[in-house]
Amino acid sequence: MLFRSWAAGAVDRQWPDVATVADHIDVDHLVVTRHALVRQVLADPETYRPDNALDAMSPMPVAALRILAGYGFRLPPTLANNSGHSHPAIRAIVADALHPKRVAEQQEWLTGVVRTRVARLAADLAAGHPVDLYADLAADLPLLVLARLVDLPDTRVEVVKEFTRAALELFWAPVDTERQQTLAEIVGRFHTVLRDFAATGSGLAARLRDAGHASDVVVGALFFLLVAGQETTSQFLTLLLHRLTAEPEVRRGLADGTVEIADVVEEGLRLEPPIVTWRRVAARDTTLGGVDVPAGRSVVLWLARAGRDPAVVAEPEEFRPGQPGSRRHLAFGAGAHRCIGAQLTRMEAAVVVAQTAPLLHDVTVVRAPWCPDNLSFRMPDALVVRKGPLLSDSDV
Repeated sequence: MLFRSWAAGAVDRQWPDVATVADHIDVDHLVVTRHALVRQVLADPETYRPDNALDAMSPMPVAALRILAGYGFRLPPTLANNSGHSHPAIRAIVADALHPKRVAEQQEWLTGVVRTRVARLAADLAAGHPVDLYADLAADLPLLVLARLVDLPDTRVEVVKEFTRAALELFWAPVDTERQQTLAEIVGRFHTVLRDFAATGSGLAARLRDAGHASDVVVGALFFLLVAGQETTSQFLTLLLHRLTAEPEVRRGLADGTVEIADVVEEGLRLEPPIVTWRRVAARDTTLGGVDVPAGRSVVLWLARAGRDPAVVAEPEEFRPGQPGSRRHLAFGAGAHRCIGAQLTRMEAAVVVAQTAPLLHDVTVVRAPWCPDNLSFRMPDALVVRKGPLLSDSDV
């Protein structure tokens, strides 16, 4: 099941606060839709544990498991999947690497990079050529910034991107057996790179080792950083730019200073979050929103739907930067597992909006982002635009 809560008219006001549904692996999940209830679950890690964060949505066949085992693939509890006592210490080390002060220090450099790319894109558009704002602008920016904050393996960008997208598909998408084997090969192969770097790398890897954490924990931290620390951000940048192509009033407000960039970013996170849902598992028998939740029940938190809860924001379907409630979205989660890279994402998005919004004047979307079926991640593949109106059906 793909939770397409970003589609026009997708929010059914009659959807119950908590509903039991079956997803594509025929396992009942309790789907939580209301903002207050989603936050309640996220704020109670004792009752609702994150242990199922990496459970594959499509059960892994023996052939795929053998491929992963052959590469020594292991992801013990580290960050998003850690409900144990080690979580605060691991999180603190990673959070220090992404400290807001260190993030802010990257803004000037990133602005220069984005400005150069936008100038090149503007020249191509002026010459009548279509440009892909995902591939030519947003795809690798978060990875380049992350590499300046955290020492990463010396690997080509395209290899890292192939790995991170393969991981999102392998663990969170409905995939057939043949595809699972292909994805397992990609993920397993890069896992060996991470494992080697965990044993000898500097920076964050060294700090985790020095704190007494095993190599598998270091690998797990790097895995989550690469997936959640950059892949989701490049997806968000693409989705936000696409949204802005359809918001001329917002772009005019940015141009004349009546709309704040930070408000645009927050409204984008509310309406266009790259992570649509997240999972928890009930650790004990409990109730939620008047519904019995037995121990062991998987709980799907519909983060994107919570951001459109009319109890939180007056105009839930409208892109209205600065409207009351806009910043109460749960795009970064909440509680003990709230996204460590929230400030990093906000900084990157603010730079991209500031530099790119003028480029979007008088452009037409030739190819809108297509998002494959996935429980939690949107994974847009392209955003192609050109100057002026579409010339013919062949432009689409």
